[in-house]
Parts: sequence; C-alpha cells; structure tokens
Amino acid sequence: MEDPNDLHPEEIPGVRENLENNDAAAAAARIQQHLERENNVPLNIAITGEGGVGKSTFVNALRGMSNDEEGAAPTGVTETTEEVKEYPHPNYPNVKLWDLPGIGTTKFPAKKYLKLVGFEKFDFFIIISADRFRENDVKLAKEIQKMKKKFYFVRSKIDENLRAEKRNRHFSEEETLTKIREDCVHRLRGLGIESPQVFLVSSFELHLYDFSLLQQTLERDLPKNKRDALLFVMPNINPEIIIKKKKALKSTIICYALGSAAGAAVPVPGVSIAVDAVLLVGAVTHYVHAFGLDIPSLKRLSDRTGVPYADLRAVIISPLAAVEITAGLLLKVLTHVGRTTTLIVAEEASRFIPVVGIPLAMGFSFGTTYTILKSILNQLADDAQKVFERASV
Repeated sequence: MEDPNDLHPEEIPGVRENLENNDAAAAAARIQQHLERENNVPLNIAITGEGGVGKSTFVNALRGMSNDEEGAAPTGVTETTEEVKEYPHPNYPNVKLWDLPGIGTTKFPAKKYLKLVGFEKFDFFIIISADRFRENDVKLAKEIQKMKKKFYFVRSKIDENLRAEKRNRHFSEEETLTKIREDCVHRLRGLGIESPQVFLVSSFELHLYDFSLLQQTLERDLPKNKRDALLFVMPNINPEIIIKKKKALKSTIICYALGSAAGAAVPVPGVSIAVDAVLLVGAVTHYVHAFGLDIPSLKRLSDRTGVPYADLRAVIISPLAAVEITAGLLLKVLTHVGRTTTLIVAEEASRFIPVVGIPLAMGFSFGTTYTILKSILNQLADDAQKVFERASV
C-alpha cells in the first residue's frame, strides 16, 4: 500500500478536484490542513521498568531538558513515579513521553501492569534497567509482544558503571561495555527472550554508547509519518541526524510551494501574499524547532553542555534562528533571498494580464516559495551543524 506521505501534493484528497473546478482557495486550505496534520502526527512513547532505574532522567533527556528544569519529570534515587504521567515535548506537543510507574510495585503489580497503564495508546515501549533485567521486565516484554507492540531494552546509567570500573588497574572501556551488554543479553535469554537486543545508554551523554543505534532502530521500525515525528524531536547528537532532518524537511517544500501557487490563483490582489505569509511562518517555525535553533532549545543545550548561550548564538548566521518567527520578519528577510522581491512583484503584476495572467502568477508563486524555503532550510541546517560543533568542543 502506498504511504500517504509519498503522495504528490495534487494527490492530497480533494486538491486535484479543487484545482480542476478552479477553486484555488479551497485547494490552498486543503494543502494547509494536510501540512498541519503531517506536522502534528501523534507519537506516544512509554518509558517503563522497575523503580529507581532512571526512567524520569531518560524522559527528560529525550525532551532535551535537564532534571532540575521547570516542567521536567521529577527524579530521585528511589522510585519517584507513582502514576502514569505524560510529558509533551516542549516544541512538538504531539510527541508525548510517558513516564510509567515501576512494574511490580504495590499499585502496579506485574500481572495487571499493561491494563493499568493503558497500553493501547502507546506506539512502543522502552524497558529500562540500571543493572540486570529481571523477571518482571521479561514478563512485561512478553505481554507487550502478545499485544503486537514493539519494545526495546535500554541499560541505563552506563556512565556510572564506567566511572566505577575505571578504578580497576586494567580498565578497558570497550571490554567493560561488551561485558555489560553480553551479561544483559545472556540474562534475558535465560528468562525466555529470543535474540534480545540491548542498548547501552547514558541519559546525560546521549551522543555516547548505543543511543544512536537505538534511534536508528526506532526509525527503522516506525511508519514514515511517526518516524518523522520522532526524528524532529531527537537531540542533534551527531551530524547524521541533522542531515536526516534536512532531507525530511526538504521533502515537504513542494507541498508549501503548491499551496502558495493555489493562493496565487485567487484573482484578488494581495491574497497570494497573505497565503504565503501563513505558509512560510508555519514552515520556518517548524524548521527552527526541528533543528533546535529556537531560544529555549539553545538555552537548554547551553545548560546541558556548559557552553555559554552567547557562544552558541555567535555561530548562527540565519536571521530566522533564535527569534520569534513573524510575517513581518519574514518579509524583511525575503528581500535578501535571491530574486524574490522581483518574483513577488512579477506575480502581483501578472495576475492582471488577460487569460494567461493567473497561470503566470501561479508559476511565479510556486517558484518563489520553493526558492525561499530551500534557501532558508539550507542556511538553518548549516547553522544547526555549527551549533552542534560548538557545543561538542
């Protein structure tokens, strides 16, 4: 079956009919609704395991937040999660991480766990352990499997294990990691899990160990629309994620451009510019958030890495990063993007030409929007790479 996300914009339900009936305003509205729907695909991630294994810290890490930040999941050395608690991503509230109580606690016994937490709403489960995976973890995994949902084993607090092992005279990080992984896999097999895959993770250093492999595995297993939702909330822990984000965002430019062209088909001066402003503000805001170039995301990155916010801000070139995106700001920026001012004027003038005016205006509008968004996307992706490099120093 063809993935709806791979459809040409004119194949968005109703758009072709609207254009054939010369109802460009309706076509533009449908395209806008489609883009909003695709940018707000719900993704619900369950983080579970026994008490005190670092579930809340992992939730905060995936949201790009520190444990002591306002709105972060509460953490502690003992079990702090006493009920099912949702934590929306700060930039993408459609992506929710659910901090679940530890399995096997008095209020959430293993046999009734999935029913009590409402398993049906979750897209997949991440089962966390801070030492060895236990019988309750395996019981949970088997029940999740029966429900035909995906689950992943994450061995947390790897940084703490390595610090402890460094006291040994013949310490080897690679050997220690291999030993931990093999021990987890051996134990899970002994408890009845076939071919278990265990990801070693430090919630304080996501760029290390197996978190990248976990991200790639989730990306492979999810359907495309859910995959993009996950990708856009992922911290920029390596250059590959930035490249993937750019590619995913680039694939939607044609939809925005067609929406702009449909707006240009309305024979009323100024309507196309108004449609473009709405489309462009939405698109550019999405780009800035996905790359983590908004002010709150940059400040969180500064807090996590210790690199001053001013230093991160200093490497950014785009005037659309670390600011509030408004139609007024975009119009100022557009005057410096190639020949966009000329194209906008040509579009407005061409609509008054008999017979061929509206088709010409649509062509100008499509080309202008495509050129603008491609240029802005390229610059923001470059800035994201520069910020990543500065934060990694």
